[in-house]
Amino acid sequence: MRLQFVEGGEIVNVHGLHGEIKVLPWVDSPEDLLDFERCRIARKDYEIELVRVQKTCALIKLAGVDTVEDAQKLRGKTVLLYREDIDPEVIFAAELIGVEVFENGEKIGEVSEVLDYPGNSVYVVKGEKTYMIPAVKAFILNTDIDANRMDVKLLEGMAVDEG
Repeated sequence: MRLQFVEGGEIVNVHGLHGEIKVLPWVDSPEDLLDFERCRIARKDYEIELVRVQKTCALIKLAGVDTVEDAQKLRGKTVLLYREDIDPEVIFAAELIGVEVFENGEKIGEVSEVLDYPGNSVYVVKGEKTYMIPAVKAFILNTDIDANRMDVKLLEGMAVDEG
């Protein structure tokens, strides 16, 4: 299921005297936050005036947040990005939870968890059996979030209780 918002990061500090916030990104890199023009923080929408990268963080200037005191009120909050502002081809782990998984047209279960490992993610699929399926093209044949469907190719040993 497509999300309305995607968590972009946490406001960890303020920066400067003019209300900039320092965001520790939860997306792949701080550069990923450069292209957004709006966000939501604590149920309030903000226009993004400027984003720049500082080491592993993004410094963001929000419209209407013009003082250190204004920015300080946002510290510890989560920056939400509008899903509709993100390429629809990009699929987030949270959108995969509950997706029905099929092998050769037969439903084998639903994605219950996405595990992140250095090499790739692994989808935990629960049905009659529990499967651990690496998130690589060799095994994930098709993913259609809008149709709530994923088609996979299984190999022996992917079922947790095999072997």
